[in-house]
Amino acid sequence: MDAGGAAGMAVADTGATGVGDGSGAWLAAAGPAARAATRVLARSGVDQRDAALRAAAAALREKAAAVLEANALDLAASTARAAFRDRLTLNEARLESMAGGLEQIAALPDPLNRELAAWTRPNGLRLRRVSTPVGVIGMIYESRPNVGADAAGLCLKSGNAVLLRGGSDSLHSARAIHAAMREGLRAAGLPEAAVQMAPDADRVHVAAMLAANGTVDLIIPRGGRSLVERVQREARVPVLAHAEGLCHTFVHRAANPEMARRIVCNAKMRRVGICGSTETLLVDAPVAATLLPSIVADLRALGCDFRADERARAILPELPAATAADFDTEWLDAVLSVAVVDGTEAALAHIARHGSAHTDCIVTEDADAAATFMGGLDSAVVMWNASTQFCDGGEFGFGAEIGISTGRMHARGPVGLEQLCCFRYEVRGDGQVRL
Repeated sequence: MDAGGAAGMAVADTGATGVGDGSGAWLAAAGPAARAATRVLARSGVDQRDAALRAAAAALREKAAAVLEANALDLAASTARAAFRDRLTLNEARLESMAGGLEQIAALPDPLNRELAAWTRPNGLRLRRVSTPVGVIGMIYESRPNVGADAAGLCLKSGNAVLLRGGSDSLHSARAIHAAMREGLRAAGLPEAAVQMAPDADRVHVAAMLAANGTVDLIIPRGGRSLVERVQREARVPVLAHAEGLCHTFVHRAANPEMARRIVCNAKMRRVGICGSTETLLVDAPVAATLLPSIVADLRALGCDFRADERARAILPELPAATAADFDTEWLDAVLSVAVVDGTEAALAHIARHGSAHTDCIVTEDADAAATFMGGLDSAVVMWNASTQFCDGGEFGFGAEIGISTGRMHARGPVGLEQLCCFRYEVRGDGQVRL
C-alpha cells in the first residue's frame, strides 16, 4: 500500500464521532458513548479486557506497514528539530515495543475489585475498600504517537474509557494506531466507544474536554509546558499533570568514575527528547578537576553541547558560559547544563532552586550520602546509581505509562494501572440501624 492509501485507511477508520468542523460536536456524542462504555468495562472480566489488549497488539503487528506509512506522512510534514522528530518517529522496533507493552499490560494482575482494606466496626458492620475505575479519562497529547496506544491499553485494563486528542504533528500515526486498538476491542466483544479519538487536532476539542465536568472524570495532558499550563489554567475537570522534566544527575565525590561516566552519558544522550533525560549535571568539587574533563569528552563525542557555570569553566575554559536561565531550561536536546557544587547539601539546594520535582539521581558509593540525597528531595522519582532515563512506566514494570506525574496527588512518577483506579466502600451489615 502506498502512503496515500495508508492515510486513507487510517482516516476512514478513526471511529471518531462527529466531524472536524470546529464546532466541538465530537465530544457531545463521544462523551455519553464513553460513559456507557465504562459501565460495560466495569462489569467485564479481566480475561475479556486482556483478550482485547492482546488482539490490539496483534493488529499493530499486522498493520505495521500501514502504521509506518502513516508515520512517514507525519514526518514528511514535520519541521521540528531533531530531538522532536525523534519523539515523532516510529520504526519497526518502536512498533514492536508498543505491541509488547500492550501484552505486558495484559499479563499484569487485574487492578479492579482488589480489596485495599477491610475492617469491622464495634456494631458488627463489615467494611471493605475496593478498587474501581476512575471513569472517563480525557487524554490530551502532542507529538508522540505511542502515547495513544499506552493510554488506551492502561485505561482499558483498568476499566476506564478514554477520549484521545492527539496533536497535529502525529495525526496520521495516531489514527492508524487507534484503528488497531478498536480492532482489539471488536475482537474481544467490548464497545469500541471505550477508546475514542478526536477526528482532528482542532483546539476546540481541547477546550470542550477541559470544560466537560460531568462528562470527563479526569484530564491527563502529556506534552510541553504550554499545553500543561493551559490545561491547568482552564480545566473544570480534575487534572493529573506533570511539570517539565528538568532532571539532575549529581556525581558525588565517592562516585565510581567509570560508573559515573557511563550513567551520565546514558542519562543525557540515550534519547535527548524525553522527559527523563538529564538536563543538568552537578559534579562534587573534590572530584571535578579529575572527573569532569572525561565526562565532557565522552558526551562531546556523542554530539553534546554544554552550558557551564564559572567553576566548571575554571576547569574547562572552552565550555560555553551558562546564563542565569540555563539551569531552569528543559533542553530536550543535546545540550547539558553543568555546575560544580560543594557536596550533597549544595546539590540538594541547587535542585530545590532549579528542579521540577521529576527525576533526580546521585552517583556514589557512599550509602550515607545517597540516603541524605534521596531523603532530601521531594521529587517524584529519586535514583541512586542509575540513569534518569529509567523513569518510565515500562521500566518500572507497569507495562506502559500514561504520563509522569510530578504533583502531590495520589499518583506520582510513572502513572500506571494502580494510579488509574479509585475506590468505593462496601458496607455489609446484619440489620443494624443507626441510633
